[in-house]
Formats: sequence, C-alpha cells, structure tokens
Amino acid sequence: MKIATFNINNVNRRLPNLLRWLRAAKPDIVCLQELKSTDHDFPVQAIEKAGYGAVWRGQKTWNGVAILARNADPVLVRNQLPGDPDDHEARYIEAAVRGIIVTSLYLPNGNPQPGPKFDYKLAWFKRLKAHAAKFVKQDIPVVLAGDYNVAPTALDIYPTKSWDQDALIQPKSRAAFKSLVAQGWCDAIRHLHPSEPTYTFWDYKRNRWPRDAGLRLDHLLLSPALAPRLIKAGVDRKMRAEEGASDHAPAWIVLS
Repeated sequence: MKIATFNINNVNRRLPNLLRWLRAAKPDIVCLQELKSTDHDFPVQAIEKAGYGAVWRGQKTWNGVAILARNADPVLVRNQLPGDPDDHEARYIEAAVRGIIVTSLYLPNGNPQPGPKFDYKLAWFKRLKAHAAKFVKQDIPVVLAGDYNVAPTALDIYPTKSWDQDALIQPKSRAAFKSLVAQGWCDAIRHLHPSEPTYTFWDYKRNRWPRDAGLRLDHLLLSPALAPRLIKAGVDRKMRAEEGASDHAPAWIVLS
C-alpha cells in the first residue's frame, strides 16, 4: 500500500500536475493540503474520473485538506482537530481507508514569531499531540500525514542562516514535533533515510529549487501498530520541477 502526502498549493490551479502524478505514481492513498478551494469548488469530478474517491474540507482562499483513495471511498471520521471548538480553520481531516486511519493535516505556519500566529501553532501542536496519544493508547494503525510546517533537525534544511528567525525551525517548533514523535510514532522518511538530507519544500523565491535549497516539512508518522509494515519511503522530487508546480513535492511511504 502506497500512501503519499502532498501540499498541492491550490488544487484547481495545480489540477493538471496532480492528475499527471496520480497516473504516474499510482498512490493508493493521498493526503492533500492547502487546497485553497471552497468545498463547492473542490474538483471532485476530475479526481473521481482519475479513479479516486475523496473526502475534503475546503476553505476560501487559504488552507483546506483532503484524503483521496484509489478505487475506494474514504470513510470520513472527523473534519477538524479536537480540542478547540472555536478553531474554524480547515487544517485537519481524518478518514478510514483499507483498514487504517489516515489524517491529512496542515499545521499552522506560525510566522511571524513571536506573536499570536506562533502561539496558535504551538497550541495546535498541543491539541494534535493529545489526539494522537489516543491512537497510540488504543493500538490503532494510523498514519499522521501532512505538512507540519516544521523542519525537525538541521538535517532537514539546507545549510543556511537565512531561516534562523523563521517559525519552521524555532526550538519550540522542533521540540513540539519531537515530543509528538516520542509518543511512539515512527517518522517514516527519517527512519529509512537516517543520515541523508531529504527535502519536500523549496520556496519559489531566491532560486531555491535550482540550488536545492530545500526543507523537509511534509511528514508521515506511523503509529506503533503500523510501523513494522514500513518497507519504503521517499519524495517525488521531479514534481517540483514541473511547469506550474507546487512549492512542495509529494512525500510517500510503502507499507507491506
């Protein structure tokens, strides 16, 4: 079973890119973020024509998350992260697919920091950790997939000081990610590629893609019940080179 996470950065604008990738990569489950589409405008017909069932939660202009399943209909479990009924941003969706629970999450960016946006990022992380702990306790097979907006270690960002004040690499951001993983989650890409720089995001500015000046922001965390099934993990870097590409590339895993 192949599971991917892909910050599409506007699903309607990048629809041709998405459909080409679905045909070529044939993932069984796809977690999308940054749809930048309302629920009504989500391109469900094109996605179904490509052979994928879908659940999604859109939001005008920003955010938005979806889960696609090849030749299957994901069963929606929830479309918001528990813990704050006043948080109406479309950043989390959870579904049952082929016997496992899959999330598509889009963690807040947190910039500028310090400030309210960074506080929201850390509070969201705290809610995610509380929810994730229930999966571990109940020994449920789960993939927490999405754009975490955190480069967890120095290995997950190209050598530079230009991001030092950015929320993506702040000690508190990294500590929150580390604390989540410490519940027993397996960071799939880092587990199989422990020592090599592996990026999933290259900013449009400052020629960063041609320079391979990337960051690893997109992660697939596997619960203890699922981690033993991990056999492959990688990033489809070539997607970032396409015309009209998202600034992210799909990260993926294969489970036995």
